[in-house]
Amino acid sequence: MVMHPVVREEVLRDDHIDRLRTACSLVGDVPCRTYEDLGVDANQVEVLITSWGCPRFHAHVVDRFPRLRLIAHLAGSVKGFIDEEIWRRGIQVTNAVAAQAVPVAEFTLAAIVFANKRVFQLRDAYRHHRMLPDENPLWKPWRGHGVEMGNYRKHIGIVGASNVGRQVIELARPLDYTLLVYDPYLTETEASTLGAVKAGLAELLSQSDVVSLHVPLLAQTRGMIGAGELALMKDGATLINTARGALVDQNALAVELANRRLFALLDTTQPEDLPQDSPLFELDNLILTPHIAGAQGREGERLADLVADELDRFRRGDALHHAVRLEQLSRLA
Repeated sequence: MVMHPVVREEVLRDDHIDRLRTACSLVGDVPCRTYEDLGVDANQVEVLITSWGCPRFHAHVVDRFPRLRLIAHLAGSVKGFIDEEIWRRGIQVTNAVAAQAVPVAEFTLAAIVFANKRVFQLRDAYRHHRMLPDENPLWKPWRGHGVEMGNYRKHIGIVGASNVGRQVIELARPLDYTLLVYDPYLTETEASTLGAVKAGLAELLSQSDVVSLHVPLLAQTRGMIGAGELALMKDGATLINTARGALVDQNALAVELANRRLFALLDTTQPEDLPQDSPLFELDNLILTPHIAGAQGREGERLADLVADELDRFRRGDALHHAVRLEQLSRLA
């Protein structure tokens, strides 16, 4: 195991370690911080379990592991962490993206439901003015005509049929929503199978009451939601971003929010650590959360469960359920 010690403390339970010891000959139950720390054991290593805090696995590093057959990454993306040469040498790669996606999808669904009920704005109005919204004249500019509030028959736009995007659709299917999905790699049949309607980006933005972003940050997606895209959104619509802050032109969003035309919930921003004088903190139609949608606390144990299951499959010679393939890299986060 090569990872930051805090991962062992917070994510790997003792029963996870017991499972690993049953499946393989584990090189200690205390993770190493570097590959060099493994010493002569590197010659015997067939499986590396990596996670947050591990060094990049360069092509030249693999020469120190002549028997390596699998890298199991107990975290999210492996992009930027593993060189393509690893796949070319026939080493399998798996990661816990699917497990990390679960709490993000749960967070997103809660954000959608709360956004349509204007929960946070109502809370603040009630707290500050000690009167019900119907009695508070300051609330009327937010409320609109009242009929727009609520979740019944709302249109929800999912941008990106990623692991998270698909799970959001799955969680939202039982609700009385019309689900739209934009993803250039998704067919209409695939979208229908998921329970959504495939739409173009402009169509999705103009029809959705809530737009939620679930695409990786790539050259072609950086700034994909700019002034033009925001202008397409319906008055009173909500933008949710639990993906990457740089997907959104933050200045353009700030303008729309300052005009009080849109609402937003941002779990990620650009930069992630906003300066203390950022005007975003002052906008009451914007909910800011400090990148907490992903696994927190015991949710991290789900990642270890997934990796332990994958190692059991690998030991039995079964196909991995969460294999990362080389051809996927260009589209992964």
